[in-house]
Amino acid sequence: MVSDQDLVSRVLLANDQRAFSLLVQKHQGAIRAFLRRLTAGDHAAADDLAQETFLAAYRKLHSWQGTAQFSTWLHSVAYRKFLERARKEARYQVMAEVPETGQAAANPAESEILAEQLMATLGVEDRACLTLSYSAGLSLDEIAGLMGLPLGSVKSRIHRAKLKLQLWLDDHDHPVQKSHQTSAEEQLHAG
Repeated sequence: MVSDQDLVSRVLLANDQRAFSLLVQKHQGAIRAFLRRLTAGDHAAADDLAQETFLAAYRKLHSWQGTAQFSTWLHSVAYRKFLERARKEARYQVMAEVPETGQAAANPAESEILAEQLMATLGVEDRACLTLSYSAGLSLDEIAGLMGLPLGSVKSRIHRAKLKLQLWLDDHDHPVQKSHQTSAEEQLHAG
């Protein structure tokens, strides 16, 4: 398999459109999933943003230094595109239609919908940190660099976001396995 570095070089040196197509194919699933989480499940907006991301990446490909993974750089382009759209839509507020109390997801598609709805209850930066950590698999240092936040802030945002989601699940008697002894509410107020 050809590395991202080789593909980028082929695009920059020979304007190889096929190489860029391979980069898109390789990374579009992760970028779309990331943007779907950020838009709290708005698939149309996420797909539009993904397209804008790849167009911007193509135009700015020369700015990738190769010091970070290409996927990390691409996630930062996607995050900036999301923030641009959010700023343009000053009234951007996602109202989540959360599932009924005690209702478990019956299949993977329902679980994905639940995850998107719950992510809508978080602020944009908390959603981004949590998604970059768990869905994109970026390190805390990579997230801090991508989002321009101190490392401690990234850790705090991820921790608070997880607690907020668990608190919602606890409050709504949702049948999700609890992984801690202290209640989410106690932890949220302690941190």
